[in-house]
Amino acid sequence: MNTADAIAFLDAQVQDPTLGLPDAVFYYISRMTPLVNVDLLIRDDRGRTLLSWRDDQYSGKGWHVPGGVVRFRETLETRIKKVAESEIGTNNIIFEATPMAINQCIHYERNIRSHFISILYACFLPSTFSPDNKDLSSQDAGYLKWHETCPDDLLGFHEMYRKYM
Repeated sequence: MNTADAIAFLDAQVQDPTLGLPDAVFYYISRMTPLVNVDLLIRDDRGRTLLSWRDDQYSGKGWHVPGGVVRFRETLETRIKKVAESEIGTNNIIFEATPMAINQCIHYERNIRSHFISILYACFLPSTFSPDNKDLSSQDAGYLKWHETCPDDLLGFHEMYRKYM
């Protein structure tokens, strides 16, 4: 198969890139180019930080700042709102338009999902916001919890955010 045929095959696998990519295509692209993502540092009026438990083969186990990869033709503001809806369960999040930080994250020990340009946004939810964890336990991926201080078991790749918590 030549390069043009390979590209045509990949194009046929993606119905609408604005909705995201199939995992196989996404992982392939993540081996070839940096991914741009937004991270949401969500605080409340009591100074707490809302974190989510993560447990996957790429990140390991621990608390992390909610975030997501920006889709094709999607604004950063739209991705912030979609992350809040999909990971936090609310679209009533308030966020600063100017990022708090922009970080380049390179994981040299792996090839998939190994290079990110991470844009951190200051976000706010009132202290009355109570995460709806449904039937998740505290060790299930996606479990949300307000933290008074930065937890010891923050994921390694989010250590760069410890100073903000």
